[in-house]
Amino acid sequence: VQLQAFGGGLVQAGGSLRLSCAASGRFFGINVMGWYRQAPGKQRELVASITSGHIANYADSVKGRFAITRDSSENAVYLQMNSLKPEDTGVYYCSADISASSRTMAYTYWGQGTQVTVSS
Repeated sequence: VQLQAFGGGLVQAGGSLRLSCAASGRFFGINVMGWYRQAPGKQRELVASITSGHIANYADSVKGRFAITRDSSENAVYLQMNSLKPEDTGVYYCSADISASSRTMAYTYWGQGTQVTVSS
């Protein structure tokens, strides 16, 4: 199983970016998918997550600015980021809780990370 993330870049404050991440390989199902970020010198933190039932959860710092969605048919998760701030800068990682079979517990897989830089 692999997760491949795309869409990072350099943007001015107030701008927008859209991150994409897709899971590939052989597996039974995907439960929660999410996006985390890690700023220099800081711990990785949850940005947003979404369940298989499309229930979303957001960090307080991004509520009202970011939107997480998923396409179950494509095994993909997206993060639309609007009104970006310099403090949103960091490496963004996608994650997915994936079950190899109907009888095994889900394991959390991580994408390779994509850099988001917001200039002031």
